[in-house]
Amino acid sequence: MNEESTRAARRALLLENIHPDAVSVLEAAGFEVETSGRALGEAELRERLADVDVLGIRSRTQVTEGALESAPRLLAVGAFCIGTNQVDLASAARRGIAVFNAPFSNTRSVVELAIAEMIALTRRLTDKSSAMHAGVWDKSAAGSHEIRGRRLGIVGYGNIGSQLSVLAETLGMGVWFYDTADKLALGNARPCGTLEELLESVDIVTLHVDGRPTNRQLFGEHELSRMRPQSLFLNLSRGFVVDHAALRAHLVSGHLAGAAIDVFPHEPASSSEPFVSELQGLPNVILTPHVGGSTEEAQQDIGNFVAGKLVRLVGQGTTSLSVNLPRVDVHEPPGACRLLYVHRNVPGVLADVNSLIADHGLNVEGEWLGTLGDIGYVVTDISAEPSEGLVKELEALAATVRLRVVQGSGP
Repeated sequence: MNEESTRAARRALLLENIHPDAVSVLEAAGFEVETSGRALGEAELRERLADVDVLGIRSRTQVTEGALESAPRLLAVGAFCIGTNQVDLASAARRGIAVFNAPFSNTRSVVELAIAEMIALTRRLTDKSSAMHAGVWDKSAAGSHEIRGRRLGIVGYGNIGSQLSVLAETLGMGVWFYDTADKLALGNARPCGTLEELLESVDIVTLHVDGRPTNRQLFGEHELSRMRPQSLFLNLSRGFVVDHAALRAHLVSGHLAGAAIDVFPHEPASSSEPFVSELQGLPNVILTPHVGGSTEEAQQDIGNFVAGKLVRLVGQGTTSLSVNLPRVDVHEPPGACRLLYVHRNVPGVLADVNSLIADHGLNVEGEWLGTLGDIGYVVTDISAEPSEGLVKELEALAATVRLRVVQGSGP
């Protein structure tokens, strides 16, 4: 599949109230941008993707294989959030469609919410506020504590968990963490060999795991029962990792002193749909509508970051920080012409490509290659625009997934 760079302006579709800065970045790069404040179901998404080059989503739009099949022009999907489990990554890779996310941009916002919720729960601020609104002046220290000196257990020591570790320690907390991968402990944080070891050691447990299928129901009756009496529980990661019925039981029984939940197994697709949870109505629970990363600062950073990745992919072929294609970071702008060749990762592909280029009397002026599993990606700068014959011969190679030609500014 070859897309000519000389055709009409590229088109971008941005869904779910992506920050306006993303629109500005794309428009400045020559894109025609269409926006929508809502998520789209598969049928509508398939219809809208027919002539779209880049798609921007957040967490609610599901980009399935069926949707990708209806998008012959689609070059990239930008997930303007951390998670990418809403995108069929393997199907996108098989079509040479790059997927990008924002793994760092909202980290601070999530961490600050976690800190705020820990303080609110330990100081019983929600109870105090509710009583005041009801006209009750309850000036008492009973059940109210500092977080200084408390033991925090972080499950998942990635970008968010590790930054939370540092801030919690500056507040005087002791930090324990558990991760399935070996992670460098920051400051005085203590790694735990097992999840059970962490649960039995700390006063507050907070989850910061990713959306991989193996994390489904990570926290259920067994794990909750192993937590220390009067512990606090926070989940700002993924809704499906926690059994909410079991969590409610431990909160009602008094085994757990409180919880703060920002993500849910079933979340409304829009504000017009009702929200229902087993945790509603419990006075010792803080519920927030998946807003861990929803600060104006984070959304602005995400908008600029992901839109920038989309622009560089389309204009230069750079796949740096792509989550599903080989990462090729091309710093140089295209010279006379650039070939972007996604292919099956089999022996001899690079030799075949370069041989065809030479057969057509062109020189290779720069070349970058990356592989990831079954997929390879080679970016090749050549001395002049390829002929239609060369393009067809490259497309006819058995390993070809996708070929794109980008015109440069060179001589």
